[in-house]
Amino acid sequence: MAPRLLQIFTRLLGRRPRSPEAGDGRKRMGNRGEDLAARYLQKNGYKILERNFRCFCGEADIIALDRGILAVVEVKTRSNKSFGPAKEAVTRKKQRTLSKVALFYQKTAKGKYPRARFDVVAIDENSEPRVTLVKNAFELRYGR
Repeated sequence: MAPRLLQIFTRLLGRRPRSPEAGDGRKRMGNRGEDLAARYLQKNGYKILERNFRCFCGEADIIALDRGILAVVEVKTRSNKSFGPAKEAVTRKKQRTLSKVALFYQKTAKGKYPRARFDVVAIDENSEPRVTLVKNAFELRYGR
């Protein structure tokens, strides 16, 4: 990027543009976190039904069964504490998206999974990854 353009961008947005390589690193970290979360959930009795489930409503990292209850799981991975704990990173907007995805999944399953909940798997990657499972992290959210 030309130096003058970089100055303008930085002044307007208060930060430098991300390089394409930065996105690759975050994607790799996210994939690593999702793999770790899936193994953790399976070890704790969950049956993984879908990973990276996408529909017109949005995307869910993991959809699983836990003792007959459909668990829509969001995985949050953090490599350091500068953005706060991973388990607090599920925004209201993401909660609404996950709620829509869960309703869509239940509808397409034609009543096979009448009960659902939302779990968050938080992975803090410092020297040794620490996995935290928050069951029933939030209620069904729609509207604002």
